[in-house]
Amino acid sequence: MLAPWACHPDRSRGRRVVQPPAPPRDEHQRDRDRIVHSMAFRRLVYKTQVFVNHEGDLYRTRLTHSLEVAQLARSAARALALGEDLVEAIALAHDLGHTPFGHAGQDALHECMRDHGGFEHNLQSLRVVDRLEQRYPGFDGLNLTFETREGILKHCSRRHAEELEAAEPGGPARRFLDGTQPSLEAQLVNLADEIAYTAHDIDDGVRSGLLEPGQLEAVPLVARLRREALEAHPGLAAMPARRLLFETLRRLISALVDDLVSATDDALRAAAPADVDAVRRSPPLVRFGPGVRAELTALKRFLFAALYRHPQVAGTTERARVVVVELFRAYLGRPHEMPEDFAAEADRPRAVADYIAGMTDRFALREHQRLTGRVAFPL
Repeated sequence: MLAPWACHPDRSRGRRVVQPPAPPRDEHQRDRDRIVHSMAFRRLVYKTQVFVNHEGDLYRTRLTHSLEVAQLARSAARALALGEDLVEAIALAHDLGHTPFGHAGQDALHECMRDHGGFEHNLQSLRVVDRLEQRYPGFDGLNLTFETREGILKHCSRRHAEELEAAEPGGPARRFLDGTQPSLEAQLVNLADEIAYTAHDIDDGVRSGLLEPGQLEAVPLVARLRREALEAHPGLAAMPARRLLFETLRRLISALVDDLVSATDDALRAAAPADVDAVRRSPPLVRFGPGVRAELTALKRFLFAALYRHPQVAGTTERARVVVVELFRAYLGRPHEMPEDFAAEADRPRAVADYIAGMTDRFALREHQRLTGRVAFPL
């Protein structure tokens, strides 16, 4: 049973290309299935989250990150009587447009495209599901419902929003022009994404040796949860350190999800939106409580300083940037080096960006070595 303010699949705004129903699945289940079977989804297994794929087998990738976001979002959606299948579809698709090498690749590709419309990974995720996936005879893309597409487009510059709105009036970019909000399901995935990457980046940072467990004592939220774990399980102090870390992170995720559900439930009771359209006209309703939001912000600041700006990460970032820039230049000058369908596109810079953005880390490295004769990341 869904709440009145949830996105009910039988009230969907529909697909750009009308298709008959596919029972027993509803429209949002159908979206999720199309995403899972897409080529772009499979590529996420070899795309960087923080650590480049070859650095270790157990670090998160874009695929495992997306699965964690989907799991957290579904749990919270169930507690709030929101559309579980819709939040899962949005979560599984939200990073489909990410480049190889994580944010380093994205920033490099944006710089390459500065004079050609720029590059935004959220916009690219929508482009993947609207155009670049080519699996069906009657249309390009996956032909997803409006609600899933709306959730995928998490951020969008005004210029790009105006371009999308001109091509599709009233489409998923409209809210960036009129100041309205997305569905509660989309709002929920945004915060589940934040919970997931904050927790798993701590885990991967400690696993890599770039973060020392003792450093986490400087973060009040983590320090408090660590103390609670030791009080509940005194024997943890004598066990391998990773057990204490796992228990602390488990408590971190639970605390954040519980607070998210509680604060959102309070906001929904106070606002009492009549339906999903009222949600879109309201301020954001999915939220953390102010105390937890402040603690989470402090934790993210710590990770930014201690992990994301760590010299080893910075060194990897610079080499990744060079790979993307040199790939872009090579394909721009020699389009025949790309597959025929990309080489034939009239807008060559955008075709090059599409091709590079779809690459996995290891394919990008192989292509870079093939085209330049150099090994960017010696194993």
